[in-house]
Amino acid sequence: MGVITISVDDEVEEKFRKLVAKKYGRIRGTLGVAVTEAMKLWIEKVERKEK
Repeated sequence: MGVITISVDDEVEEKFRKLVAKKYGRIRGTLGVAVTEAMKLWIEKVERKEK
């Protein structure tokens, strides 16, 4: 499993964390699950545009 350290806008982080907690609860590891889901969606979007 990879580790990525990033910086994001405070407002984006706050909204993302709230939505993750709302969807998955405050269970350990859910932020990583949500970020992985978001990254997969972004990859799919970019790959569709490249075709």
